[in-house]
Amino acid sequence: MAHYRAVGDIPPKRHTQHRQPDGTLYAEELMGEEGFSSDSALLYHTGIPSAIVDAITWEPGDLATTANHPLKPRHLRLPDLFPGEDWKAIDPVTGRRLVLGNADVRISYVVAGEASPLYRNAAGDECVYVEAGEGTVQTTFGALPVRAGDYVILPRSTTQRWVPGGTGPLRCYVIEANSHIAPPSRYLSRYGQFLEHAPYCERDLHGPAEPLTESGTDVPVLVKHRSAGGQIVGTRYVYATHPFDVAGWDGCLYPYTFNVEDFMPLTGKVHQPPPVHQVFEGAGFVICNFVPRKVDYHPLSIPVPYYHSNVDSDEVMFYCGGDYEARKGSGIGQGSVSLHPGGHSHGPQPGAVQRSLGAEFFDELAVMVDTFRPLELGEGGTASDDGGYAWTWAREGQA
Repeated sequence: MAHYRAVGDIPPKRHTQHRQPDGTLYAEELMGEEGFSSDSALLYHTGIPSAIVDAITWEPGDLATTANHPLKPRHLRLPDLFPGEDWKAIDPVTGRRLVLGNADVRISYVVAGEASPLYRNAAGDECVYVEAGEGTVQTTFGALPVRAGDYVILPRSTTQRWVPGGTGPLRCYVIEANSHIAPPSRYLSRYGQFLEHAPYCERDLHGPAEPLTESGTDVPVLVKHRSAGGQIVGTRYVYATHPFDVAGWDGCLYPYTFNVEDFMPLTGKVHQPPPVHQVFEGAGFVICNFVPRKVDYHPLSIPVPYYHSNVDSDEVMFYCGGDYEARKGSGIGQGSVSLHPGGHSHGPQPGAVQRSLGAEFFDELAVMVDTFRPLELGEGGTASDDGGYAWTWAREGQA
């Protein structure tokens, strides 16, 4: 994280005695990244955070992937994965279906109405985009209210529980890294402050405001982690006391939300390349968002993208609002994902260029993940593939 926060009851000096009201010592936990050489937080527990009484294997779902071979662009209809009212019995963690993945990042989708079990991802940070709905993410650091348009950034090994709220489902697009996820380094000073050219700043990031304290014994927590061979596996721990027993914490490592409405798009006289839309980065991938915005103002500008071949990346677009001009005629709609793999030149659908001429504003919302290693299809990607998207540039209107 780029700035320091202190929440709840902490001592004036770190690594010194800090006592509970009954006189017993709080258990101080240092949670730190990169061998304690990067961002960290100090948490003060009423119980012992290491005290487990059981550990058994947990299967974290079908995480197998298959190669995108023969190499094709694809349209994945994610809403088809959760038909009808199935969501009412699904939770936002165990109900995730893997759509795409590689050694750096996994992209899943879930539509949920039930509270999740306690969960911790020890393989990497998570960035969860809330497509629709509302709820609360309860964490060791405190609770985060979430709503449509929120990115929820959860550092590696943050114990969490997702609790949907409201009357409708919570729809989440989940980006799981095998690394950390952070604002792009070019947006930050060498000391971590957001620079003036950045499209958002510290005021737009919302962390927990107060501790979240629960009691209990023999508390199960599902932990996703990596095996020695790099595979994602799971363990079900049982803790002697509840992980949500933190009286206070401080530091620069904590979960937070950022709402896409607070992203200030950078526009230009002619069409701007995707890096101006970047919002986060991880090892081996970047995350961008395309938001409602005024478009190019050169008198001869072409507002939709030119045909392009991103030779080092696979491009994944999640269409989550408005009407994406460049994809009209392809069958893509809200909730769709397009995969444009490296090695395939792509761009606007037939007729989109001509229709865009003279446009002054685009009402569109999409989240893009560019990866620097090829993506493979998860079971959710295979199940939601429309089968005909690759031919839509040659056969206008087929979907």
